[in-house]
Amino acid sequence: MKITEYIENANGKTLFSFEVLPPLKGENVRVLFDHIDPLMEFKPPFIDVTYHREEYVYKKRENGFLERKTVRKRPGTVGICSAIQNHYKVDAVPHIICGGFTKEETENALIDLNFLGIDNLMLLQGDVRKPERRFTPEPDGHAYASDLIEQVVDLNHGKYLDEEIENAMPSDFCIGVAGYPEKHESAPNLETDLKFLKKKVEAGADYIVTQMFFDNQKYFDYVKTCREKNINVPIIPGIKPITNLKQTTLLPQMFNIDLPEALTKELEKCKDNGAAQKVGVEWAIQQSKDLIQFGVPSLHYYSMGTSTSVYLVAKNVF
Repeated sequence: MKITEYIENANGKTLFSFEVLPPLKGENVRVLFDHIDPLMEFKPPFIDVTYHREEYVYKKRENGFLERKTVRKRPGTVGICSAIQNHYKVDAVPHIICGGFTKEETENALIDLNFLGIDNLMLLQGDVRKPERRFTPEPDGHAYASDLIEQVVDLNHGKYLDEEIENAMPSDFCIGVAGYPEKHESAPNLETDLKFLKKKVEAGADYIVTQMFFDNQKYFDYVKTCREKNINVPIIPGIKPITNLKQTTLLPQMFNIDLPEALTKELEKCKDNGAAQKVGVEWAIQQSKDLIQFGVPSLHYYSMGTSTSVYLVAKNVF
């Protein structure tokens, strides 16, 4: 079922959803299931499966020269989403990115997902490939999420890259995109960022999931501004409970976000990661309760490899 249908059928009740990382290469799928199992108590209608672009690594050869190799540290989302849907009977939402794929490779992945009964996609430009500093698309690949949206919309209309295909069956994907209450790191300002968000919605995006934020007022203002700009699709807030002291500096660097002064003051009092996790959980609980009161369609939690904090939050909210 489509995310938009879940939201409509909830009749104003806030849903619970979360995002997981595929297991690392060499790990068993049981590692992922152990992560998901506790959170099934809260009946998520859908689970997002993230994806990260391949990286360049340099290995020293016998002659002393460095050899650059391309490495994918985690498997693709097609098999993982299929395993989740088969095991839990909930909808899995694969993240499809521009970086690292040609248009044909993207189409082939979309066809596989459609065969498997995957109804929803999260379409993203994707991260910059490490150790590069700027995003570079593949030759004959997409540079922007809006271009990726257009390809999916074409497929939803039965239009394939091979124009000679006759009587092509259309797909019926529901399209999610990312929103940034504190603006995307590459955008010069929020106004410009919203202009591109509107372009994505006009291209065919059905719903928005925001980047994590720790100040609910930024989300409230973001929704208000989106509505003023006639961006009227559901806007799902993304929540990340802080789990350790390193995240105090790491999260703002990685995701171009601010931490409220009240939160950082509490974290500064913490002597270890256990204390920091308690502060992070309490902050996320209050965030979640305020957002539910505001009437958000779903609370979407970024678990980032561990479900413990998300479980503690959900236990106090749902």
